[in-house]
Amino acid sequence: MTNTTSDCLIGEASRRSGVHIETIRYYERAGVMPEPHRSAGGQRVYDREQLQRLSFIKRCRELGFSLNEVRGLFALVDGGNQTCNEVHALTVSHLKDLRKKIADMRKIERVLKDMSDQCSQGNVPECPVIDVLFGQS
Repeated sequence: MTNTTSDCLIGEASRRSGVHIETIRYYERAGVMPEPHRSAGGQRVYDREQLQRLSFIKRCRELGFSLNEVRGLFALVDGGNQTCNEVHALTVSHLKDLRKKIADMRKIERVLKDMSDQCSQGNVPECPVIDVLFGQS
């Protein structure tokens, strides 16, 4: 299959990293993952470094970093000139965006709760929730 024990095909890379096969291909098309070398049969072959990158991308995505932010982190790493200040600035910016999203979600939660509290759950022809959604209340 491959020339070293750490090299693997895309299915095994998916299993090891926890990243779906189609997502791995998408990351390659999007330029977040470098395209791996190919076997004689044309299959993608991933080495240990690429598996580490996949795990890094997965963790970044779990933390809500966009692909552009992941690209920025890789640019710092790959350029060999990463500084904690640059990574800190990106993280602080991301944290600010996340806090805004949380605040927005809390507002949505309050609106939905207010709407559901107005609902009598009966068989009346008018539904307060539908009225609110149509902007009639």
